[in-house]
Amino acid sequence: MVRQKIQIKKIDNTTARQVTFSKRRRGLFKKAHELATLCDAEIALIVFSATGKLFEYSNSSMRQVIERHSLHNENKQAADQPSLELQLESSTYAMLSKELSERTNEVRRLKGEHLQGLSLEELKQLEKSLEVGLLRVVETKGEKAEREINALRQKVTSEV
Repeated sequence: MVRQKIQIKKIDNTTARQVTFSKRRRGLFKKAHELATLCDAEIALIVFSATGKLFEYSNSSMRQVIERHSLHNENKQAADQPSLELQLESSTYAMLSKELSERTNEVRRLKGEHLQGLSLEELKQLEKSLEVGLLRVVETKGEKAEREINALRQKVTSEV
C-alpha cells in the first residue's frame, strides 16, 4: 500500500474529519513526545477539537511551561523598554525622593509641625523620641560645661 499525497483542505465529511483529527492528534502528541525525549526540550501542547474538547500534552508540568512562556514574553517586552541602567537610575531617584520626603516630614514633626495626621500611638512615640533626644542634649551640654569649667580652673591654677 502506497501513501498518497493528500490536498490540505477542510474535510467535508464529519465522520472522516473526526477520524483524521483523532489519528493526527495522536501522531502530533507522539512527535511532541519524541522531540521532548530526543532534544530534552520542554513541550506543552494544547489542542481544542471542533467540538471544543480540550486535549493537552506536556512532558513536564503544563503550568510550569505556560509560566515560563509568560515570563519569556515579559522579558521580550522588557527588552523594548529603556535600558536597565536607566531603570535603575529612575528607581534610585524615586527611592531617594521618597526617603527625602519621609525625612522632611520627620523633621517637621520633630519641630511640632504637621502633627494632625498622626495617631495617638504615633504621637506617643514622637514624644518619647523627643524626650530621649532632649536628655542627650542636656547630658552633652552638661559635659561641655563641665569641661570648660575644668579648663578655666586649670588656667587659673597655672596663672597663680
